[in-house]
Amino acid sequence: MVELPSRDLEFRGINRTHLGMYFEELGGIQITDSFPYIYKAESWSGRIVSEEEIAFTKIFRVNAVQIRFEAEDENLLEELIKNYRYKTTRIGG
Repeated sequence: MVELPSRDLEFRGINRTHLGMYFEELGGIQITDSFPYIYKAESWSGRIVSEEEIAFTKIFRVNAVQIRFEAEDENLLEELIKNYRYKTTRIGG
């Protein structure tokens, strides 16, 4: 089995369900219903590997979600991550 190019990233403060929806918006189909949540498309896949809560203080807590991106080649991987990060961009107001 050939190992595909992959990259692991952490996203904080974004709901895990929303992170899954972003894979679907990019053309992925959800394959599993529990960890690791797997989303597959024709030339890439994404996995929501884990989620934990991080406490910065006794009151301030955020979730941290580990995601693995895989694609058929490095260029597709970079494009997938770029498009996914665009969806996770939050503009303050």
